[in-house]
Formats: sequence, C-alpha cells, structure tokens
Amino acid sequence: MKRILIATLLLAACKEEVAVAPDPVSFTDETLAHFCAMNVAEHGGPKGQIHLEGIPEPLFFAQVRDAVAYLKSPERDAAIVATYVTDMGKAASWDEPGPTNWTAADTAVFVVEAEVAGGMGAPEIVPFADPAAAEAFISRYGGRAVPLAEIPDEAALAPIDLDAKLETPS
Repeated sequence: MKRILIATLLLAACKEEVAVAPDPVSFTDETLAHFCAMNVAEHGGPKGQIHLEGIPEPLFFAQVRDAVAYLKSPERDAAIVATYVTDMGKAASWDEPGPTNWTAADTAVFVVEAEVAGGMGAPEIVPFADPAAAEAFISRYGGRAVPLAEIPDEAALAPIDLDAKLETPS
C-alpha cells in the first residue's frame, strides 16, 4: 500500500501541465500597435500578435518586423504563450491583410530580404502559411524563405535606411 501511495505521489509530481495556446484575436479599428501606439488597421501589410502569460489581451504589431523584434528581445513583461502573424497568402491585398487572417508563427514561412515596405515603412518580414505562396511572393519581390527560428537578427533589429527604395506590394 505504501509503495502505491509513493508511486501515485511521484506521478502527480511529475505531471506537467500543458498550456493551451489562446486563439488569435481579430484586430479592430481601435487596435493600437504595441511599440508605436498607432492604429494597426490604418497600416497595410502583415501584422503580428503576441499573447503573454497572465495577460488577457495580446500585444499587436503593425508590422511583422516589430513582432519579431519583440520575440528577439530579452526584455518582456511575461512569458510568451502564442504568436500569430498575418497569412499574406490569404490576404485580399497588401493594403487589406484581413483582421482575422492569422496563422501560428511557429508553423509559418517568412520571406526575409525582399525589398518591400511594411505598414510602418520599414523593410518587412512577410509571413505565409503555405510555402508555395511564399515562393510565388519571392519570384515577384525577391528574398528568401525561412522558418521563424531562422529569421536573421538584422531582418528585425538592424537600423532602418530611410532612403532605401522599398516597394509596396500590390
């Protein structure tokens, strides 16, 4: 009996709680970007949202570049429990990425080093749920496809060249 009790206690102690990732949240006309406090809906291009442990509302980002910069930053208010980005393969257009068009960042393909401007005018990191859609984007705008973990630091953290000739995709 004593052995069963000890085994039960050990199993209970070893049980890991599995956190369930929250669903993505649609942005609205009132949703503000985390870094700049500007309205997310007023800027074209892909968006990001990051959910933090213990905080009910996600942090929104007007550019995926900004969301990736936050992910790469060691300074955070809480642990990250989920990250979503706009699936640009399903977006109506660059100017209308869609408030509900989200895909999990950890399964998305990201186009880096394309000469395209995000919603805030900086070079953008462009996410796609479908690798074929990412390749079609690359054939038109250049760049290369990488998973989230392989996005180079300089794609999100490098200084911005305000004189760069960046294209706004159609």
